[in-house]
Amino acid sequence: MKNSIKISAITIAFTAIFSTAAVAQDIYGEATYMSKSQIDKSWMEGNREMTPELRKRIEDNLKKMSEKTFTLKFDRSQAVYTEDLELSTPGSGGGWGSMMGTMMAGEKHKDITNGTYTEQRDMMGKTFLIQDSLPKLEWTITGEQRKIGNYMAMKATATKRTTDLDWAQFRRRDTDKEAEEKKKDSIAQAQKSSVSLTDMIVKPDTVEITAWFTPEIPVQHGPGEYGGLPGLILEVSDGKTIVLCSGIKLNPKDRTELKAAKKGDKVTQEEYDAILKVKMEEMSQRWRGGGRGR
Repeated sequence: MKNSIKISAITIAFTAIFSTAAVAQDIYGEATYMSKSQIDKSWMEGNREMTPELRKRIEDNLKKMSEKTFTLKFDRSQAVYTEDLELSTPGSGGGWGSMMGTMMAGEKHKDITNGTYTEQRDMMGKTFLIQDSLPKLEWTITGEQRKIGNYMAMKATATKRTTDLDWAQFRRRDTDKEAEEKKKDSIAQAQKSSVSLTDMIVKPDTVEITAWFTPEIPVQHGPGEYGGLPGLILEVSDGKTIVLCSGIKLNPKDRTELKAAKKGDKVTQEEYDAILKVKMEEMSQRWRGGGRGR
């Protein structure tokens, strides 16, 4: 594209910014982010077996999953990204609500120097410690700029592969009006046979990522899994999810020690996802087998 360049081509240009800032001060900051996801709930339509109580419980948990706040604490080489949890646990009450609670991200420690991350998660009473390599995206920095808060931000885009557990990207498999009856039949059959509810939903293989970062804060951090740009990411759009920075404190008097969690069974991200998928399928089978009220 005429007005876009690969991140590798601008490394030298931004090295001066990083080097100058490094001499000027040792950066430490705390950024607050708000995220909102659009989750397709049409798969619940026409399901006569789903009680109003169960539907409300699922909708409440989906809302908690789709609207969150986070805190990112960072220095030059590492960051800790933490979800600001409510006093009431989203999964309280058991069943699918408990399962959805495990889908929420735990504390994530990112080490830029080693290119690794450590994330602690609880799954139905068991604690896991996910340790893996930071994902690497091939960012393309465009010529677009805009002001976000007090900072001038630059636009970057990338493409990433989705996972089977990326709920925000899911949609009902049949979307046209002619397939409405087919969808209802498939739901009914899923409740009476071995067909999984996941067979009735579909997701794209890849999703376009748009990020806005500011070179005025020269660290390669951002919300969640995102980073690797020559400046703090202030906003990122991930398919149906948008995460926006709502406040930044640079070099506050009180600082938090940035360290990774140590408690939990050590697994890779792939191993954790496999365990979670098995648990989800177990819950799906229980739901089809008469455990809907639970």
